[in-house]
Amino acid sequence: MTFKALLTIKDGDKLATNLVDFDEKDLMPGDVTIAIDYSTVNYKDGIALTGRAPIIQTFPLIPGVDLSGTVEASSYPGINVGDRVVANSWGLSQTHHGGYAQKARLSGDWLVKLPDKFSTKDAMALGTAGYTAMLSVLALEHGGITPDSGDILVTGANGGVGSIAIALLSDLGYRVVASTGRLNEADYLHELGAAEVIDRNSLSDPGTAIADERWAGAVDSVGSHTLANVLAQTRYRGVVTACGLAQGLDLPATVLPFILRNVTLAGIDSVNAPQAVRIEAWSRLARDLDLKKLARTTTVIGLAEVPEIAPRILEGQVQGRTVVDVNR
Repeated sequence: MTFKALLTIKDGDKLATNLVDFDEKDLMPGDVTIAIDYSTVNYKDGIALTGRAPIIQTFPLIPGVDLSGTVEASSYPGINVGDRVVANSWGLSQTHHGGYAQKARLSGDWLVKLPDKFSTKDAMALGTAGYTAMLSVLALEHGGITPDSGDILVTGANGGVGSIAIALLSDLGYRVVASTGRLNEADYLHELGAAEVIDRNSLSDPGTAIADERWAGAVDSVGSHTLANVLAQTRYRGVVTACGLAQGLDLPATVLPFILRNVTLAGIDSVNAPQAVRIEAWSRLARDLDLKKLARTTTVIGLAEVPEIAPRILEGQVQGRTVVDVNR
């Protein structure tokens, strides 16, 4: 039996991704087979499809780091035919066929049963970006940051992680400051819950090792000079989560924020997070996220449109979340 899928091949140093008819017998091993409803386009997907970094390590490969759908067959304990499930990262789009297809076969260890509140479309409106945003919120809470602690900065605010982080944090009672390079989209950020919008240029250039205290915590998906400046302006005993590298993977900072202000830099890994952490994150998303705000962040495209979106997401030209309807 064949189904529609995007398949990425490598020719020399170049990658090409095309819509193909893929035979189910060629799926990789796994104890759960899923009829996929939706996938999504994350920043990592943009990197993978453009070849900007060697995310895809096996060729040819079906890309897509996220998927949601319904279980068609399972020999994995606790996951049954008919269950609605979501998968984020693990080996998807790296060494294992991913979500840009109408079917998937993978390990049940990689799956989380979808909370009743969410449709499979909602799950991909969140995707790795939304799940990462929730991991960041959990890290802020773990560090003792409450709404009474002070402002929370969100960098890369118009992107997937930023959009969901703003919605979550504002719904939880935090005052959110959104940093963006697209000030013309400030209304969108205010609708999600941002109390204040600032120009990313105030953070993106080389700065001082320590600066005036401005925020109690931050969710940073940008890295490089931006993260260094965020740390330099974080209040005493503040917490900053690092979950992205849109500006760069370097961190040109000093130890001063850590030894003078006891600032915590919390790394966020969404790829290999333990199952218990994933379940907690998805449970909290179901409890804390306003679905109306989620809908405000979401655009839906078909499988064939994915390769066109990939370079645009890297250039910061995509607002919010892009959901892929694999049956469209």
